[in-house]
Amino acid sequence: MTITRRVGIGYALISAVCLTLVVWLGYHEFEEEPTEFAAMGLPDIHKDTNAELSTVCFLGAIPVMLGFGWWWLHRLLAPIKDLAEAVSKVDSHNLRQPLPRTMNGDEVDKLSEVVNSMTDRLNDSFHHIQEFTLHASHELKTPLTVMRAQLETELRDRGSSPSCQNEWIESQIEEVKRLSHIVDSLTLLTKADAGLVQLERKIVPMDELVEEAFEDALILAQPQDVHVTLDQCESISLTGDRQRLRQMLLILTDNAVKYNHAGGMIHLALHQHEGIAEFRITNTDAGPKSPGNVFGRFVRGENALAKADGCGLGLTIAEWIVNAHRGSIQLITEPDEQVSVIVRIPIFQATIEAAGATSPPTTSALPASAVPT
Repeated sequence: MTITRRVGIGYALISAVCLTLVVWLGYHEFEEEPTEFAAMGLPDIHKDTNAELSTVCFLGAIPVMLGFGWWWLHRLLAPIKDLAEAVSKVDSHNLRQPLPRTMNGDEVDKLSEVVNSMTDRLNDSFHHIQEFTLHASHELKTPLTVMRAQLETELRDRGSSPSCQNEWIESQIEEVKRLSHIVDSLTLLTKADAGLVQLERKIVPMDELVEEAFEDALILAQPQDVHVTLDQCESISLTGDRQRLRQMLLILTDNAVKYNHAGGMIHLALHQHEGIAEFRITNTDAGPKSPGNVFGRFVRGENALAKADGCGLGLTIAEWIVNAHRGSIQLITEPDEQVSVIVRIPIFQATIEAAGATSPPTTSALPASAVPT
């Protein structure tokens, strides 16, 4: 309960008590006492009622004063409510937007000024972190590329070397590839945070992308003896970026295969409900103990740590792509040791302009080179 409501309830209770006392006093002074004096044979003793009337009027003004006090206090607390609502909407994307100020020099105005100064410092810190990540990723790409080229050249030139040496070189190449994937993913996410990438807005047949994802899942699942089925695939078109949506589906299908077991199942489905395209992919796996945290950066569940390599950025990239299309993504654990990822994206009406041209870029899109990690 807010302070304003609690104070209002207190004022209302006090006013009710005061009104009750005023009503009782008026009834006693103007009804009961004249009747009692008349019964005693003294009808004239209570004819002058000016003093009693002044007392009742004075007491009756108390609830009015209390009501005015509550209104004045509500007006004084209103800026605090506005400030609280504005602070609740602050995130890393709108730190530059200043909070409202009363500009009258009171405590609330001072608090707004302090919070604005704090958000400015936070924005500078976020900006420095983004710059550092971008520069570090850029600087790491070159030595990793050189290391990979040298190792591949060494492996190619040493065809007659002992197999143990060749295996060691191959393992080093795989580690370099993994580091390169991590660097690329960090670069993508940092650019997306900074609004440095673009998102196309064209008509995309989502059912075709799901069918392609189904074919990819069949290929990926074959070595692990995982059975893949496409349960439902309605014909749905939406406005978005085909390449990014295709990338998101690849990440989800790749994870469904990796975090599965031999003889397991993967189910894909796409259907429309109230203007929302809903894609669901379900695989046989116990799932993480904390499903709400799997979309964080470098977050990996217990099943991921035990079964497959990765760095915990794949689902983060998938979430960015879904959010860039004004959708939502959710991971839920089913009761029969299955885990489902549900993607919901609004279906925008197709227009001739959208079909023939690309709309202005948005700040939450991802660049093209993201890969599942």
